[in-house]
Amino acid sequence: MISQALYLGFLALLAVERGLELAISRKNARTAFAHGGYEVGRRHYAWMAVVHTSFFVCCAGEVLLLKRPFPGGFGFIALFAALAAQGLRYSAVSALGERWNVRIIVWPSREPVTGGPYRFMRHPNYVAVIIELLAVPLVHGAFLSALFFSICNAVLLTVRIRAEERALGPAYAAAFAHHPRFIPKGPVE
Repeated sequence: MISQALYLGFLALLAVERGLELAISRKNARTAFAHGGYEVGRRHYAWMAVVHTSFFVCCAGEVLLLKRPFPGGFGFIALFAALAAQGLRYSAVSALGERWNVRIIVWPSREPVTGGPYRFMRHPNYVAVIIELLAVPLVHGAFLSALFFSICNAVLLTVRIRAEERALGPAYAAAFAHHPRFIPKGPVE
């Protein structure tokens, strides 16, 4: 089926993108550690890696094994949402620059980044992940994967955000005191 082949190609491109992100993350981690950075939250990161890796396999498996049909217009809406999430992700990555990482690595001597999408919310990258884990499966009707991975992600983000915000300390808390975590609002002056 053509739509399945296109969907599998889309998943493959996203998987390659994640591989490139991991390479950037490793490079940025080396830079952070060379400048006195330190890591927190290693235990939950291992679970995040398992969830995010199995996501691609499960999306493909659900579509192929359960013969999910392409959902027409809804699939295109989900595709648009998934692509918009990529735009938000790379806006956050760009704003953080060499401080962006898939792990929680604290640069102790740096002020928090408050530009780019961080002007509107505390966690734009996590918003992108939330949208992506819901939308990517729905591009081809894999609603079980969308539900399962959205729930897993909600649990993991609850742990991760608490660890990250605690690790970033008082400067972060002060800089983002009036910023919502997820739902964007206008720039905070």
